[in-house]
Amino acid sequence: MLRFYQDFRAFSALDSNNNAGRMPKVKTNRVKYPEGWELVEPTLRELQAKMREAENDPHDGKRKCEALWPIFKIAHQKSRYIFDLYHRRKEISKELYEFCLDQGYADRNLIAKWKKPGYERLCCLRCMQPRDHNFQTTCVCRVPKHLREEKVIECVHCGCGGCASGD
Repeated sequence: MLRFYQDFRAFSALDSNNNAGRMPKVKTNRVKYPEGWELVEPTLRELQAKMREAENDPHDGKRKCEALWPIFKIAHQKSRYIFDLYHRRKEISKELYEFCLDQGYADRNLIAKWKKPGYERLCCLRCMQPRDHNFQTTCVCRVPKHLREEKVIECVHCGCGGCASGD
């Protein structure tokens, strides 16, 4: 018991010496926005509002898969906007680009596919996964338009009309 008391006194003496007269740091949940955020914020807020509207939109009379198509389209639009600003137009910094990816404003995996040859126009990640399709192939929207038997098609997963690179 005496040993415990001595250890406790030694610990409290160390603690009081190191933090003498200082208040503990307060951790806030506020996100620190990087420089240049004010350039992309209005567009991202507008797309967020469209996303909320699409999520709350009634899906009466639509097939089960069709109800999600507007959500996939807006998610693609947000990712493409961030991708174009950083990789094509070079208008935002790497710090802001990484911030947008980390905060979920854009899909990191979809953007990674856009960087690879043959996937520059990919609409969603489900369209290239063989496990989600018959015969373990990719989606019909990945077939170039000149090779299709039917001229007008829509992807079952996201409603894409065609995202092959050669179109």
